[in-house]
Amino acid sequence: MSLTLEHVSRTVEGQTWIDDASLKFEPGSFNVLLGRTLSGKTSLMRLMAGLDKPDSGRILMNGVDVTQRPVRLRNVSMVYQQFINYPTMTVFENIASPLRQAGVSKEIIHSKVQETARMLRIEKFLQRYPLELSGGQQQRTAMARALVKDAELILFDEPLVNLDYKLREELRQEMRELFKLRHTIAIYATTEPNEALALGGTTTILHEGRVIQSGPSTEVYHQPQTVLAAELFSEPPINLMPGRIAGNEVSFANFVHFPLNVDLRPVGEGEYRFGVRPSHISLVPSNDDDLELAVTVEVAEISGSETFLHVRNEHFLLVLHLPGVHEYDVDAPIRIYIPTHKLFVFDAQGRLVQAPGRRVARVA
Repeated sequence: MSLTLEHVSRTVEGQTWIDDASLKFEPGSFNVLLGRTLSGKTSLMRLMAGLDKPDSGRILMNGVDVTQRPVRLRNVSMVYQQFINYPTMTVFENIASPLRQAGVSKEIIHSKVQETARMLRIEKFLQRYPLELSGGQQQRTAMARALVKDAELILFDEPLVNLDYKLREELRQEMRELFKLRHTIAIYATTEPNEALALGGTTTILHEGRVIQSGPSTEVYHQPQTVLAAELFSEPPINLMPGRIAGNEVSFANFVHFPLNVDLRPVGEGEYRFGVRPSHISLVPSNDDDLELAVTVEVAEISGSETFLHVRNEHFLLVLHLPGVHEYDVDAPIRIYIPTHKLFVFDAQGRLVQAPGRRVARVA
């Protein structure tokens, strides 16, 4: 089954929740909706499922207009953030419930429940009740119930957000493998750029109800077509510095100057915004083209086994994403190194001009 959205919009109490969204999802594809909280991910999924109807535009399944068709007449499943299971039913009965509602025979129900439970590694818990399970096992149960009826469209609304890091990593890997074997369209909503990359497939970036960019996940990550797309598909957000190219020199904020390298020569003279991902800035030089900057520390934010180091000079703020634990005093002077061959270049309108390792990609 293919799913197509044609210029879909929805307004609620005078506020635009979805603004002229046009997307197409292919059979057997795994697709990510990436955006901050209130960007429109859940609203868009509810329109796809038939829980809500758009004010304008059309939704097509296999080329058939289903815009006005309610959810009960669509072959759709949805998995939510919360573990939505029936507490008085066993795991077996939870998973079997959509098949019983569809009038499937007992033999087929037993076979499909066992098969789906094996895929999600919860077959030994089938006679337990949801409250006797761990959080990860409860979410696997909810996912199994969504998968068991072979829906043509499965929607995952941030299903792993309430799980711990290890469980999330484990389930992400399982989901990638699981959907390689199915012809279902899977659409997965997340606020986390790293999760979008880990899941692969395609990524659609949403912001304030608008589709900012859509395409293969790695392509969108490596070639964000606008500053906004680059900021949203980066955790922490990409660092941006005003600058210009003149002659054989690049300058940032008319403060730091360095020779124009071979990667930036195709760009041409002019005023630009230069971007560098926090993970690309280091504390030690590693390339011949590294730009050394003297900065002072604002805060070292330690998160598990990594550190987000916020630094500044008199012209701009920067964030470094460093592996390991790094402790610094506030206002401590340090030197950082920016690999100039990994710079993104955006024009005055915020459109991508050059991406690291990519040919000039001017947008008309």
